[in-house]
Amino acid sequence: MANDFSKGSVKKNILLQAFPLIMAQFVQLLYNVVDRAYIGHLPGSGSLPLTGIGLVFPITTLVAAFTNLFGTGGAPLFAMARGAKQEGKAEKILGNTFSLLLACSFLLLLPCYLFKKPVLYAFGASDASYAYADAYLKIYLIGTPFSMLATGLNGFINAQGFPRTGMMTIVIGAFLNLVLDPLFLFVFGMGVEGAAIATVISQIVSAVWAVAFLTGKKAPLHIRRKYMRVELPLAKDIASLGMAGFIMQGTNCLVQIVCNATLKTHGGDLYVGIMTVINSVRDILALPVSGISGAAQPVLSYNYGAKEYGRVKEGIRFAALLGILYTLAAWLFVIEEPGLLISLFLQDKAALPIGAAALKLYFFGFFFMAFQFMGQSTFTALGYSRHAIFFSLFRKVLIVVPLTLLLPQLGMGVNGVFAAEPISNAVGGIASFTTMWFLVYRRLGNGEA
Repeated sequence: MANDFSKGSVKKNILLQAFPLIMAQFVQLLYNVVDRAYIGHLPGSGSLPLTGIGLVFPITTLVAAFTNLFGTGGAPLFAMARGAKQEGKAEKILGNTFSLLLACSFLLLLPCYLFKKPVLYAFGASDASYAYADAYLKIYLIGTPFSMLATGLNGFINAQGFPRTGMMTIVIGAFLNLVLDPLFLFVFGMGVEGAAIATVISQIVSAVWAVAFLTGKKAPLHIRRKYMRVELPLAKDIASLGMAGFIMQGTNCLVQIVCNATLKTHGGDLYVGIMTVINSVRDILALPVSGISGAAQPVLSYNYGAKEYGRVKEGIRFAALLGILYTLAAWLFVIEEPGLLISLFLQDKAALPIGAAALKLYFFGFFFMAFQFMGQSTFTALGYSRHAIFFSLFRKVLIVVPLTLLLPQLGMGVNGVFAAEPISNAVGGIASFTTMWFLVYRRLGNGEA
């Protein structure tokens, strides 16, 4: 079988997956980050357009959560079936995941359109910022089916050992977005609506590329019409394993709502805009460690399916070490250059020192995030869905949200919102990785997993 992850160096297999996957994720991130960077530099508008985009984050994160429910649930099952030489089962998983993604995307569109006004105000919108949020969201939502297919199916391309093709799924669309954004924003003067149109066009192109590959001749396993009819037991298995990814993004949505609403109360629109910038910087700096853990997943899943437990342990150790070293370096960079990072997204000189101070506080002890990512991804890769779900809930719902609400009331004001993240990274990351180490890693050495 092509791309047999049970052969050759485990480290090399992970690295070969990691580089194109990180590049693909980085380019995918450009969809939104480029929008924010250009919008933050619109002349004469201050930080209000960026604040409006920040208010849309919870909804776009919710879409990502449902994408993860099926995409990150189906891909590990697909990889394990490949490792066990069950190609028919693998194609059935792929076909069912395609149908689930498509159906879910249309189910999300209607309520998002019907209730966008009360929802955006509940998320912390003011009369001034709502106009920008509404203008962006009503167009952005049109791309939901294409966004979900492009992102949700890409894991199946990577799981077949074609990470460069997976990278191109995102590169093509993101390149279009990079070109179209300034054209629509500054040449045609379309404002935030132009940024949304550019993004939707890019998502359409990415989705067409992914589907074309998975139905074409180059892919060893394909989307087949006979497997597109959803089978409830299989859908349950996919959703069960993907529930961790769903909850991880769903709790991100909850945290964004609570943060924006709390910042609106204690600091106003300016601080909601600063949180939008901080979220953008976090997305960029967290991307490599996310890519490393994501690249390890198909390798771990395949070797687990092939009962090569020693190779699974080696993969866990290597990916964890890479993630920790990278996040330490990223933390040091934030300490040294907070102003540079903030200025990528804001032109308001009065906001720059406020944003730089908030960024340094938010990223304190950033290396703990590597422990969270590796514990979480290992549980998901090896099918420990309940543990992955628990630690997703533990960090965000049981730590971040209560602290975001409580710390500002204890005299910390807006700083309490920014301090909640590093506390949760430390507590949640250590708890997740330690549990994975003793419950999964040590048992692999005894062949018990």
